[in-house]
Amino acid sequence: MDLEITYAEVRFKTESKSSGTTSLSPDASKKKITSHQSNIGFPKLLLITLLILFLLLVILFLVAFIIIFHKYSQLLQEKKIPIESSKTHQELECIKTNSTTKGKIWSCCPKNWKSFSVHCYLFSNDFKTWNESAENCYRMEAHLVVINSKEEQDFIIQNLKIISAYVGLSDPEGQKQWQWVDHSPYNETAAFWFRKQPKNSLGRCVILTLSFGEWGWNNISCHTKKRSVCEMMKIYL
Repeated sequence: MDLEITYAEVRFKTESKSSGTTSLSPDASKKKITSHQSNIGFPKLLLITLLILFLLLVILFLVAFIIIFHKYSQLLQEKKIPIESSKTHQELECIKTNSTTKGKIWSCCPKNWKSFSVHCYLFSNDFKTWNESAENCYRMEAHLVVINSKEEQDFIIQNLKIISAYVGLSDPEGQKQWQWVDHSPYNETAAFWFRKQPKNSLGRCVILTLSFGEWGWNNISCHTKKRSVCEMMKIYL
C-alpha cells in the first residue's frame, strides 16, 4: 500500500505593525511638518509685534519728555522771587538772561512793572501834580521816566492806556533850561517836542501826549494833575 503524502501549501502573511503606531503617508508627513513650522512661526511674529510696540512706546515717552522739559524750561525763564530785604518791592518778576555781570543770571522788575532794555517802568493810574508824581516815584526807589530814544518812547506809548502822562523833564526856573530828574544831560536833538513847542513860559513841566493822531511832548503847568510813568534800573540777581 502506497503511502500518499499530501503537501498543503501554507502561506503566511506578515503584517508589520508597530505597537500603537500607524504608518503615515508622505503627504500626511509633509502636512504635519508644515503645521509644526507654522506653530513655531506664530510666537516669532508675536514677539516682533510686541518689540515694535515697545519701541513705539519708548519713542512716545521720549517725545513727551522733551515737550515737558521744554515747558519746564520756559517756566524757569520767568520766575517770581519774593524779596524780604526790600520794604518797597516785596515781589519781583524775573527773566533768565545771558547777563555778562558775574554771577548774575536773573534780570528782575517789581511786580506789575513793565520791562524794556535795562529799565523797568510803572504806568500810574493816579492823577497827581508833577511834583507829587515825582515824589511818588522816588518813594518806590525810582524816578519819573527819562526818554533817551525813539524806541523807548514808542515802548511807553504802546503801554500807555491814556492820552497823556508826565515825564521827568521840567524847567524849574522858567528860563527854558530843561532838566531831567536823574540829572542826565538834556539833548535837544533827542527831544520829541510838537512843532512850535515849547512856547508857554508858564508851562514848566512836560507831558507825553497824543494830539491830532500824533505823539509828542508838550509843556504844561506843573500843578495840572496827570498820570505819570516811573522808571528804575532793573535788578540783577
